[in-house]
Amino acid sequence: MYSRKVMKSALETMMFMWGEPLEVRDAAEVLEAEKSEVRELFRELQNEYEQEGRGIRIREADDAFGFVTHVENDLFVRKLCTPVRVKRLSQAALEVLAIIAYRQPVTRSEIDSIRGIKSERVIDGLVDKGLIEIKGRSEGVGRPLIYVTTREFLKKFGFASLKDLPEVPEYEEMRRTPEEEAGYGQLMMDFDGEEEQN
Repeated sequence: MYSRKVMKSALETMMFMWGEPLEVRDAAEVLEAEKSEVRELFRELQNEYEQEGRGIRIREADDAFGFVTHVENDLFVRKLCTPVRVKRLSQAALEVLAIIAYRQPVTRSEIDSIRGIKSERVIDGLVDKGLIEIKGRSEGVGRPLIYVTTREFLKKFGFASLKDLPEVPEYEEMRRTPEEEAGYGQLMMDFDGEEEQN
């Protein structure tokens, strides 16, 4: 059995080398340790990075952990990488993404019904961006495809899990004044990493 110090060092190295959020189960298998212990070590590292004011932070998403840059250093990253190409989602894409995030699993016809307009192209665009995915078929007439959000969605918007989605009123109210809804507003960040630079 490895010491906690060795395991924490190994987790840092694995996160750096992996490039994507490292799943607790995979790290536990490599370290030959219990998932609960590895998850605790990840969170200890996460707290240490925050307490020391480090420029690199550790973010949890769907029982996986990965490195991100500290949001307050975004200005410096932008200066280093200028010109930065900002990739914003359209209003329609944000609208569809919000519906799927809060009502998943959901079919295209259900999305269309809520929006009052066809959403096929918007849905395809969100699938291409990796923010939503097909999760199977509904048992309803015609067995339509059902959509859910992805881990990439959690990562981009800084949520550890879907439980972290902010409380919002019913979608009808969101349609009337989306800019005023705090929860919906959180979905309006730019996608080249305003919250994080991985």
